[in-house]
Amino acid sequence: MSTTEGAPPVDSNVVRQLLLFDPFDPEFRADPHRAYREVRESGPVTATPGGLWLVSGHRQVSAVLRDQAFGWGEAELAAGHFTTDDDGNTVRPLTFADPPEHTRIRSLVSSAFSARIVERLRPRAQELARELLAAALADGGGADVIQQVAYPLTGRLLCELLGVDPEYQERFRAWAEAMGRGLDPDFMQSPDQLARREEARAHFHEYFAELAARRRAEPGDDLVSALVAVEQEGDRLTATELVVTCTLLLSAGYATTVHLIGNGMLALLENPDQLAWLRANPGRVGDAVEEVLRFDGPIQLVSRVALRDTEVDGNAVAAGSPVLLLLAAANRDPAVFDDPDRLDVSRKPGRNLGFGVGIHFCLGAPLARLTAQAALGLLVEHELVLDGPRPARTGSLVLRGLAELPLRSA
Repeated sequence: MSTTEGAPPVDSNVVRQLLLFDPFDPEFRADPHRAYREVRESGPVTATPGGLWLVSGHRQVSAVLRDQAFGWGEAELAAGHFTTDDDGNTVRPLTFADPPEHTRIRSLVSSAFSARIVERLRPRAQELARELLAAALADGGGADVIQQVAYPLTGRLLCELLGVDPEYQERFRAWAEAMGRGLDPDFMQSPDQLARREEARAHFHEYFAELAARRRAEPGDDLVSALVAVEQEGDRLTATELVVTCTLLLSAGYATTVHLIGNGMLALLENPDQLAWLRANPGRVGDAVEEVLRFDGPIQLVSRVALRDTEVDGNAVAAGSPVLLLLAAANRDPAVFDDPDRLDVSRKPGRNLGFGVGIHFCLGAPLARLTAQAALGLLVEHELVLDGPRPARTGSLVLRGLAELPLRSA
């Protein structure tokens, strides 16, 4: 039997029948890439004895992500990833929506939440990062990059973008963590964790419904106001769609960006030649962020369901079949990346699947990239080393990250 903090006991043999690896194994948690490589080498598309399709090759994962034969249908309803509006209509977050619903909502949201709007935050992101790191290092001791830089930096930028009241930032962090942990399969979670996920979602919805009502009455210079106002060809977001969208942007963007920063900094510290190269080439921090996203990204896998009888790479997949896309395995596919298990921040960026591809490409990717560039660009300016042993990873399967990253001046 294997366990992980906060999760019920699970028979490792049952899990292996489903996934071909044990996500509760401490060795897997420390380094899942060996297991992902074994899955990929056994075949880029594999049917497990537990009835799940594992897709691990870069070309095959990309194809499924782009193929509208795969989506969600009713699958996410059973897991509770939906909201019902006052008229009894089901509203799903963009992550779990299929066309044409997804197409309509994403078009409306994208017109208000563009890369141009996000780019205006770059000076603020750099300013905040400097303030936070200076405060963390002020006493001459060490600094926990996760708790003292990554979390507050990400949270404050998200809240300032959305126009959230500053006093809610700490509560948002707790709610976002509960929802992020809730992305794991239900078998990996205790009833208490599932309840916390639903409670966090309810808190987010209540807050954003109230904030949207205020912005309708008194618009401001923030994303919620822009989403309230956005309209195309006579179509607008409904009140429930707006609330669900804001909840997704904040809850999904929080932990993923924090873990991108933490994973990236740890990877650089463990590869001093790459840290030295980036320090000598600070203008390439954007490429470095893309490489750490490929090398050890925060989102390890995503799931889909076959909406009709179809195939993947010549394998017949029946309608209703669950499919697990191993992004982390695809991002180290030697058919696409030279020497894929080596961190190379000078590598030409492109083709990594850390933010997905196709219609579900991460809506918040520009903000996550900007935030990570500000944080890593600043951190590598300082001579910092690990303060203690290699930090442990969190227990999530979907989200890979660190609870802490204590550093000190060299």
